[in-house]
Amino acid sequence: MDVRKLEGSIVALVTPFDEDGSVNFAQLERLLEFQIENGTDAILTLGTTGESATMTDEEDNEVVKFVVEHVAGRVPVIAGSGSNCTTTQTRKSLTYQKLGADALLIISPYYNKSNEEGIYQHLAHTAGAVDIPCIIYNIPGRTGCSISAANVERLAAHPNIMGIKEASGSVAYAASIAHCLSDDFRMYSGEDALTVPLMSLGASGTISVWADVQPALVHEMCRAYLDGDVARARELQVIGQPLIKALFGEVNPIPVKEALAQMGLIEANYRLPLYPMSEAPKAALLDAMKGARILG
Repeated sequence: MDVRKLEGSIVALVTPFDEDGSVNFAQLERLLEFQIENGTDAILTLGTTGESATMTDEEDNEVVKFVVEHVAGRVPVIAGSGSNCTTTQTRKSLTYQKLGADALLIISPYYNKSNEEGIYQHLAHTAGAVDIPCIIYNIPGRTGCSISAANVERLAAHPNIMGIKEASGSVAYAASIAHCLSDDFRMYSGEDALTVPLMSLGASGTISVWADVQPALVHEMCRAYLDGDVARARELQVIGQPLIKALFGEVNPIPVKEALAQMGLIEANYRLPLYPMSEAPKAALLDAMKGARILG
């Protein structure tokens, strides 16, 4: 398919680690098959959920190469190449393009942040350097800066920027950029609790942590909305709220890795500063998974 037309459920995939911290490719293969068998529309690797912040360039490249080769064109593969350094982001983007990624997820600069024009140039520069489409990522809770509505309007006109992952948690912000949406510039929800509300504003689907655990249900929810069954989409969004809340009971991806470990798909290993779940949030997660009939 033309990745620029991508819609539905895109999983923000975790990166499984062994106890010694090395990437566990056997578990990664298991996750990819679980996702594809359950209808996920695309795979995002090396996003926030993929813990790329603690991985080396060599590890990043190995993961992208493995995911692309294993998926083998069955669904699109998006690689997270974001950095707060424009040169680094562009270099990583060119590398992932060479490794066969179908699209890239690039981010507003964190920590050093930049001013309005700098944020625009940071994203536009990388998009202009590659030949595959880019999705810009607005997540001010992590970056400390938002991509302004004015910059979104400018970036939507860029020929190589296909959309935005909107994770501010603000429906008002999503509404303020909805006029930019078209067949050439799409919005994807980056907040699992707000996917259907954002789809009501024109979003084409979601880039989802929830989909790591319930890929078939998230795909069904998005597909129902896109096919005009708003009532069913709304019903599934409401059904999912307790589990979504539990999946963010501690900082992502700590809970989702614990959930996948409870399902027997991976081991719940992390790299510092991420650390295994504390007892109260873990108990709430297990209760939510039982309520969702994921665990007995």
